[in-house]
Amino acid sequence: MQRIVLIFSLLICVATPAWGACAGIYFHDAAPQLTRVSGGLHELCFDAFAVEHSATTRTPLWSGEHLTAQGVEDARALPRHDHFHAETELPLDERAELRDYVRSGYDRGHMTPSGDMPTPEAQRQSFTLANIAPQARSLNRGAWEDLEVETRNLALREGDVFVITGPVFAPGAPALLHDRVRVPNQIFKAIYDPRTGAAGVYIAANASGAQVRLISPAALQTLIGADVFPALAPRLKAQASDVLSRANDRLAGTNSFALQR
Repeated sequence: MQRIVLIFSLLICVATPAWGACAGIYFHDAAPQLTRVSGGLHELCFDAFAVEHSATTRTPLWSGEHLTAQGVEDARALPRHDHFHAETELPLDERAELRDYVRSGYDRGHMTPSGDMPTPEAQRQSFTLANIAPQARSLNRGAWEDLEVETRNLALREGDVFVITGPVFAPGAPALLHDRVRVPNQIFKAIYDPRTGAAGVYIAANASGAQVRLISPAALQTLIGADVFPALAPRLKAQASDVLSRANDRLAGTNSFALQR
């Protein structure tokens, strides 16, 4: 599938959902909607996910996917081949480079994980640095990886889910890799289960020993200045639904990651 790139010089809050160019990725095709002014944004459409990339942070602001049971089954049959690469669709002065992460102390953390990708090409695309943010190693290889596994399990049980994953940046002077790539202070994964009509956001500090906690989509909007599920009713956005536990409870299961209560 040919990739599509849309460039936005300025986005301002509007009353209606932002209809994304990346068809089939977002719930009702409504891309996350910024509620604060931002500039230097690029929407990148890939085969199985989409990214809103920021020239200011040189990371995604979010990465979205429509994760299906069939896609998870197909992904499980693929061996992983790492292929981290700079995103050539982005201007040179706005994108991260491989050298930015060398000896940085952080992992190159996928926002949409490679383990969700249903084809070799989609997996290769997931290793673009446009889908990557600096992530604490213990988080990336521990609780966050467990959360990604649970999300795939949810898609297998429910048939499909819509997922938005991204960084949260603290106000004030930013931490930077090589004075270029901004380091988030938290990472979030927002999940909407269309079968149950429930949505929840799993979030963790980007630090060693961090635990995953649950917040509502409305609370996330306050943090990041974006409505990640603009097509959802306000009452659903106001609820912090533990969609992973709800699905597990129906099958008398338990989460494999530690959710902070």
